[in-house]
Amino acid sequence: MTNTADNMITSSTIAWEFPERARVGMFGLIAAESAIFAIFVVAYLFYLGKSLTGPTPAEVLDAPVFYTVCLLSSSLTIHLAVRRLRQGHTLAFAICWLATIALGGAFLWGAAHEWHRLIYEKGLTVYTNLFGTTYYSLVGLHGFHVTVGLVVLSVVMVLALMGFVKQQHAERLDVLSLYWHFVDAVWVVVFTVVYIIGR
Repeated sequence: MTNTADNMITSSTIAWEFPERARVGMFGLIAAESAIFAIFVVAYLFYLGKSLTGPTPAEVLDAPVFYTVCLLSSSLTIHLAVRRLRQGHTLAFAICWLATIALGGAFLWGAAHEWHRLIYEKGLTVYTNLFGTTYYSLVGLHGFHVTVGLVVLSVVMVLALMGFVKQQHAERLDVLSLYWHFVDAVWVVVFTVVYIIGR
């Protein structure tokens, strides 16, 4: 009986492997960035409704539903891209990867258009009131992360077009895709706080 238990422990110990360093590193980065976003979200909620002057969120904010759908859809396309690369379909990978970049770019364009409208039509800047300060800080932080992600995705796209991205690179790109999924998940929180709770 003891030998059987020992064998089970030994076999389970041998089967367990340390996670890949890149994946651990990415999860560490995501944990750190999540803490930063949490601080900004709490600050936004804390100062909500405490502005002494207008405009208020209800007066100027329009929920970017279409661009939100674009960003969330990009999580699906990047998942499909990595899946296709694992299967050795480099052309299908490139198409899905490019779709991810296009959807992320559309989201950023929508955010830039919204900021232009808020600044030049509604007069809301980072200096206008507490709402302006916390809004641009929180949404801007997310926009920065989307921009960084798009730059990295674009570099991979260029390498793919040059023929350097192969099936054996699928695991590395899967790790990279975790960052993009994180950016999408954070936007769900930001969208809920800013455009639903905050209005």
